[in-house]
Amino acid sequence: MARSITNKQKTINTAFAWGIGLIIFFPILWTILTSFKSEADAIAFPPKFLFFDWTLENYAVVQERSDYMRFLWNSIIIAGGSTLLGILIAVPAAWSMAFVPSRRTKDILMWMLSTKMLPAVGVLYPMYLIFIKMGLLDTRIGLVIVLMLINLPIIIWMLYTYFKEIPAEILEAARMDGASLGKEIIYVLTPMAIPGIASTILLNVILAWNEAFWTLNLTAAKAAPLTAFIASYSSPEGLFYAKLSAASTMAIAPILIMGWFSQKQLVRGLTFGAVK
Repeated sequence: MARSITNKQKTINTAFAWGIGLIIFFPILWTILTSFKSEADAIAFPPKFLFFDWTLENYAVVQERSDYMRFLWNSIIIAGGSTLLGILIAVPAAWSMAFVPSRRTKDILMWMLSTKMLPAVGVLYPMYLIFIKMGLLDTRIGLVIVLMLINLPIIIWMLYTYFKEIPAEILEAARMDGASLGKEIIYVLTPMAIPGIASTILLNVILAWNEAFWTLNLTAAKAAPLTAFIASYSSPEGLFYAKLSAASTMAIAPILIMGWFSQKQLVRGLTFGAVK
């Protein structure tokens, strides 16, 4: 009896999980399907799900109208650069908070996290003026700095959580063997926290890749990433849904593929230290 109840509960839980997964995935699936429709089929009512005239015309138009590879390259540089710079700053910061804490460490962590609650539009005007004065407007390096600063609290929080799971005695043993601070972080701490660091990197890349507010307001043409590439398919005359869907599919495809192949590392990192 208990076994049947357990099996029934597992079946219900599995069905519920699949249902939630399909609900989350449906907008992405609909976007991909719409990208293969004509503009007339894209706005048809009732909506056409599978039975429509499939076409690659939207992708051809997008390729002719925009330099997709330039936008893609900008996204790779901006997301990768902000992530690398953030990790280089966050690892020593998280190390000091995890292994050399002060009375104000938790207050500092909470303050850092509270900055994520600040409405971005509230600091847009001063940031815009600073970028103009420093010559960073519409540059990759400017966006790298901004996105690094935006995501830095999350990076430090995640690394701090992972580092707290590492026994401090191991680092003390390394110091007793003569390891300097740099060697302690590079050769002892980092290898032990690889799962956590990898998941932090993956999450930060996703956040930077999807950032739209700052990339649309601080770029024009030269440093515009894929978020600007998508926004270019809206016009005063209205939205071209099929072409917009094609552009969106091309923009999300690289990050979806990366997430698919790295899901094991991401899950392993996010659960790092959860099971003793």
